[in-house]
Amino acid sequence: MPSVLIVDDEPNIRRMVGALLRAEGWTVRDAATGTAALAAAEADEPDVALVDLMMPGDLDGLALLERLRAAVPDLPVVMMSGRAALADAVRATRLGAVNFLEKPLTPEGVPLALGAAFELRQARRAARALREDLGLSGDLVGGAPSLLEVKARIARVGPTEARVLITGESGTGKELVAAALHAASPRRDRPLVRVNCAAIPRDLVESEMFGHERGAFTGAAERRLGRFELAHTGTLFLDEVGDLGLEAQAKLLRALEAGEIERVGGAGPIAVDVRILAATNHDLPQAVAEGRFREDLFFRLNVIPITLPPLRERLGDLPALVRHFTARHHARTGQPLVAWGDDALAALARHRWPGNVRELANVVERIAILHAGQAVTAADVAEVLPATAGAHPRGDGDALASAALARGTPLNDALDDFERQLLQAALRTAGSMTDAARRLHTDRANLYRRMRRLGLTPPGEGT
Repeated sequence: MPSVLIVDDEPNIRRMVGALLRAEGWTVRDAATGTAALAAAEADEPDVALVDLMMPGDLDGLALLERLRAAVPDLPVVMMSGRAALADAVRATRLGAVNFLEKPLTPEGVPLALGAAFELRQARRAARALREDLGLSGDLVGGAPSLLEVKARIARVGPTEARVLITGESGTGKELVAAALHAASPRRDRPLVRVNCAAIPRDLVESEMFGHERGAFTGAAERRLGRFELAHTGTLFLDEVGDLGLEAQAKLLRALEAGEIERVGGAGPIAVDVRILAATNHDLPQAVAEGRFREDLFFRLNVIPITLPPLRERLGDLPALVRHFTARHHARTGQPLVAWGDDALAALARHRWPGNVRELANVVERIAILHAGQAVTAADVAEVLPATAGAHPRGDGDALASAALARGTPLNDALDDFERQLLQAALRTAGSMTDAARRLHTDRANLYRRMRRLGLTPPGEGT
């Protein structure tokens, strides 16, 4: 049974609309002020809100709409008014209202509008569940002050059209920030298109970004839309933008400045309406100083900066993250939940987490599979953490060397053992062959050769 929160300072409106909707099968709550409505929505989120535009007090209809969008981003809000101007309706739509009803309300119009809003709510829930299954949930778990600052900035910036540059180490959750910004924007029901700039070969950047016409080059058997066109009216997320070459940066800058693109082999420009979000783990100001990144493009992207803290700087959030990843694994697989003891959580907290939250998610999933339905101990954690889990890398190296000497391990075997552990750690923390190769300052082909020589299976080639 769907639920609705009716917000209007006129008791008769609340009473009549409430009776109409109860007869249609809705669960109804109401509030006379914006402040009371915000508290009610935060305490028990409804499926839909019906909000009057003109209300006395600190929060009128538009102010309440803006606060609801920040507090409960997935809540569809239908506005109503008997004295609204066109500008009010336009502003309400830009702030995220899904519909605007004129008073006097009709018995046919209200259920129809709220029914459509409820269908949108269900679609958003399904999309959120799919994003969670794919690891793209916009939920940022934790309450560390540095993370709360990030969440507050998302709430302020999300509803705008401002470009955002998200920075932070690999694995800190930059893609989650992009998803949260998109979900908080008026474009949330339009496409969110991600481009991994590090994975695009240099000679295919223009085709990937802007598309191509049939016959534009050898192998172009049909027209292909680029990422800009696919993201039209939505959001384009340029992940790892710091890995673009200078030529690709120039083409991207022209598209941002002109608001239009041209397909490879195309006859003319095509206007595109996209909001740009970008992310990188590189120091772009340093790259600008060294001539590796265009200064004008940096200024275009860095309108609003958001920097994510590494996990080692918010270890107080580690228990909440562990519970989150454990519950997500259980929901996805149905396997029995594991129970995390204090000693196990303490063992996790002693790790350096060079791969940040992504590495923690992988470790939690591994333990949840290996110890399904059991209590997790510090020894279980030690089994899955890399040998270099301590706080002092040099000491760990000494320990590995001493162990090899004690066993009488031949030099070549000891070197192979170390290289094997190094490659496994790089893949575990990086999350992809491309990122692992970059971290190790080598290329993908060399990384593949070394893995096969050491008997390691590259990602995607296992059975």
